[in-house]
Amino acid sequence: MEQQSRRILALDIIKGMSVIGMIIIHTLLIYANVKSQYETAVGSFIVFLGRGTSIFMICMGFTFMTSSHQSLKSSIKRGGLLLLAAFFMNFMKFMIPVIFGFAPDNFIQKYGWHAPIEQQYVYLVQLGDILQLAGMSLLVIGFIRKYVKNKYGILAIGLFVALVSREVNGINTDVPVINYVLDLIFNNDYPAYVYFSVFPWMSFIIIGMFFGKWFQELNYDSKQLFKKMLYVGLLFVAVGAPLVFLYGDYNYNGFYHMGPGGVIYFAGWTLIFLWAIFNISSRIKENNFMKILKYCSRNLTSMYMIQWILISWGKGIFGYRQHGIPFVLLLIVLYIILTFLVQNLLDILRKKEPLFFFRRISTDETVLK
Repeated sequence: MEQQSRRILALDIIKGMSVIGMIIIHTLLIYANVKSQYETAVGSFIVFLGRGTSIFMICMGFTFMTSSHQSLKSSIKRGGLLLLAAFFMNFMKFMIPVIFGFAPDNFIQKYGWHAPIEQQYVYLVQLGDILQLAGMSLLVIGFIRKYVKNKYGILAIGLFVALVSREVNGINTDVPVINYVLDLIFNNDYPAYVYFSVFPWMSFIIIGMFFGKWFQELNYDSKQLFKKMLYVGLLFVAVGAPLVFLYGDYNYNGFYHMGPGGVIYFAGWTLIFLWAIFNISSRIKENNFMKILKYCSRNLTSMYMIQWILISWGKGIFGYRQHGIPFVLLLIVLYIILTFLVQNLLDILRKKEPLFFFRRISTDETVLK
């Protein structure tokens, strides 16, 4: 079977939507004042969209399992490159504004730190975001893909990571460098805040791997796969809901550092959502909007970096958390356009295929002359 037939349009659509969604979410979080974020319908809805990180994680695990790059060496190499990309992105986000003097004063004040500002920004370069999580996880899940051949064994590992996540939280040493690595894995309150620690977030990636393995066993029958996703999703919600709502202190404890019940609950709703998107996308003919989403899916990592850097730099122009919803909506449109422009410029410079409505300009001989 050809590799192309193993791709699922619904996953490309979801990953593409996540690119657009993260620009919307990050623009709101950086530029909207607190009242606009939490006391308006638009702001509250966008903040709610930010709780969809598990969708991206499960899709990542799924595509990792079905990728043509199956070697352990490839996984470790990609993990290392993602970690380098993560620290490069943080440097561009936080240090460039300091070096060139356009970092807003009230941004650093929110952390309540009293160290010299240069040291504070060094901490921020170490901030743990999705790219650090993906890089660290790739160093682990490559071994799972190579040595665990039973899909239920893969699922068991994913659930185990969720189960012990609250118990291993806080493991640390007296060695700062080692402590930082442990913080990325277990979140032990190192000064550089870690939003997405490996425990428990790698659970979602491994659950995605479970379904990727199941997809292979079903001979790449996507319809059967998503039907099974629905059933497992309903089961996960049924198990996770009472844990979250009755024993929330242990099983949820906030979105970024949730316990086992939270992982199962969010994974359940994610699987149900994936089933719904698959059924909707299977009834829609491909159009230009779908082409845009597929383009975003192919360039997810680079567009993630581009939008964060642009949005962070913009604080020096538009300020930090000072605006209402109408102005923020204008900024969202601006940053969507800028992200696509920069990505397509990179495509042209690297001689890759740009988005379809840039293709004519980049290849037109009269324009190039």
